[in-house]
Amino acid sequence: MAEISVRGRIALRAAAAASWASQKAGRGKGSMIGGLIALQIDKTIMDQLGRGRRTVLVTGTNGKSTTTRMTTAALSTLGEVATQADGANMDAGIVAALSAHRGVELAAIEVDELHLPHVTDALNPAAVVLLNLSRDQLDRVGEINMIERKLRAGLARHPDTVVIANCDDVLVTSIAYDHPNVVWVAAGSGWSMDATSCPRSGEPVLWEGEHWRSTGADFERPEPDWWLDGDDLIGPGKQRFPLTLALPGRANRGNAAQAVAAAIALGADPAAAVAATGTVREIAGRYRTVQVGEHDARLLLAKNPAGWQEALSMIEPSSAGLVIAVNGQVPDGEDLSWLWDVRFEHFEGVQVVASGERATDLAVRLTYAGVEHTTVPNPLRAIASCPAGHVEVLANYTAFRDLNRDLEAKS
Repeated sequence: MAEISVRGRIALRAAAAASWASQKAGRGKGSMIGGLIALQIDKTIMDQLGRGRRTVLVTGTNGKSTTTRMTTAALSTLGEVATQADGANMDAGIVAALSAHRGVELAAIEVDELHLPHVTDALNPAAVVLLNLSRDQLDRVGEINMIERKLRAGLARHPDTVVIANCDDVLVTSIAYDHPNVVWVAAGSGWSMDATSCPRSGEPVLWEGEHWRSTGADFERPEPDWWLDGDDLIGPGKQRFPLTLALPGRANRGNAAQAVAAAIALGADPAAAVAATGTVREIAGRYRTVQVGEHDARLLLAKNPAGWQEALSMIEPSSAGLVIAVNGQVPDGEDLSWLWDVRFEHFEGVQVVASGERATDLAVRLTYAGVEHTTVPNPLRAIASCPAGHVEVLANYTAFRDLNRDLEAKS
């Protein structure tokens, strides 16, 4: 690994001291405060920590944490991998993850899509995984086509980086379309509302089965190098690999396909990489099942319309209850008008409970969707109100975080 400058070493020592103090004060793991302090002392510390590593960056609106965990598992077939344990995907969290794994050559790093261009400049990654792109917290992220243009320009500065891109996502395809080094993966796209028009010409995008094309530019779905076929993952030369995952949903199969392609780009054995993705069982509490009184509750997280649609498709229809918990805090986005973009219909036979700080807003949306429901703002009490048995719990970011905190306090 490259030598850290004197200023950089001072920054890392200060970061370690701050992290230790934060842990002693009971304010969490302290990784974020450590990363923030290191960057304040030496603004080049991310660049220095990235030198000599072979790094995969993972970004997109949905699936970043899951795909990063799967990429880490696949890369682990080659050796130890530096990564974030907590999904902190902005500068401070990335610095903390890299500084905690000094001397580790491989890295799989989750990156917020707004941060991807300058993180790519700092780390000069071997590969970048582009999952999907859709609107998310417009007050923070901004207009989606503007993000597409920024990511496209950022990747253009790194022609040697291998881009693992989802060719089923129109916006992602536009980001990678002109790049000289792309591995195309048909990872699926259950949400196309943010790409009804071509990001390059503004003209409509025409879908013909799985294929799509712009009606106003020479721009269409590329032929994939990797794709899913039933229970198998198909690769170059039509190699076929059984893909058995512990995580539910088609979206996670697409995530696994891109994780495998990224690991192979760095030299992993395909069969070993595919098998490794199947060892991932939960991500920061997501997908785990916990016992809450007479209920075994499976916890799912969703943060934007596309993510909610994917998560709702995972709901087990034979469940005794479905608790939907929504907050409207700053990390969630305070404007909940996106609720009207989500299809909440078709929950016949499942007892639905609207919960969270914005349970009333959600209840109005469920009423218009024709979904019979009750309203119980406290998620734990909402679970308790369901019939005994399996309960699905779907929550947005802070509702999910607070529920996990409350569950830990009870245990």
